[in-house]
Amino acid sequence: MSAVVQDLLAKYPLASDQVSKDQLRVILSELDAVLARDLDGAVVEFGCYIGTTSLFIRRLLDARQDDREFHVYDSFAGLPPKTAPDASRAGEQFQAGELAVSKKQFLQQFQKAGLRPPVVHKGWFKGLTPADVPTSLAFAFLDGDFYESIRDSLHLVLPHLQPGGTIVIDDYAREALPGAARAAHELLGEHRIVTAYNLGVVRL
Repeated sequence: MSAVVQDLLAKYPLASDQVSKDQLRVILSELDAVLARDLDGAVVEFGCYIGTTSLFIRRLLDARQDDREFHVYDSFAGLPPKTAPDASRAGEQFQAGELAVSKKQFLQQFQKAGLRPPVVHKGWFKGLTPADVPTSLAFAFLDGDFYESIRDSLHLVLPHLQPGGTIVIDDYAREALPGAARAAHELLGEHRIVTAYNLGVVRL
């Protein structure tokens, strides 16, 4: 972990309890490694909720004086309905509509922090098209929780990800949300994914 990532995690609080500092450490360290390689391409986040991870991504980009595009995608309507691959007794609390926040609430977090907001795309992932995603991607964080959301976001991200780019998939190793791992394995293959703090890391 770089000193920059360490300083950011020590200095700023979390905006929600939906991500831990251990998970943020992994996400930011992977992004920092991409920035250090000066890889061309935008940064994208699919599933941003209230903006905890988004705020830290912006802080890291600012700390590195990196002005590349940063896009976030969310329905702002909470979780979508589950499908069969998401079935888990451990995850019965995850229901459609949970974790809903408004786009306005998300943007207010950036305003309060004095940070430039990312480009925000409001909509379900299944309704997005390749034109909604930057043509060149260096880093993607996917936090869709369920099978279809991870599958749909991977379909959008993979064609645009540059060689040397990185994808981090939230809830990859979480028993309560088995659909995330199933979608990742179907599109990526289990052998390509490194696990850390329930996150799946894919380096192309």
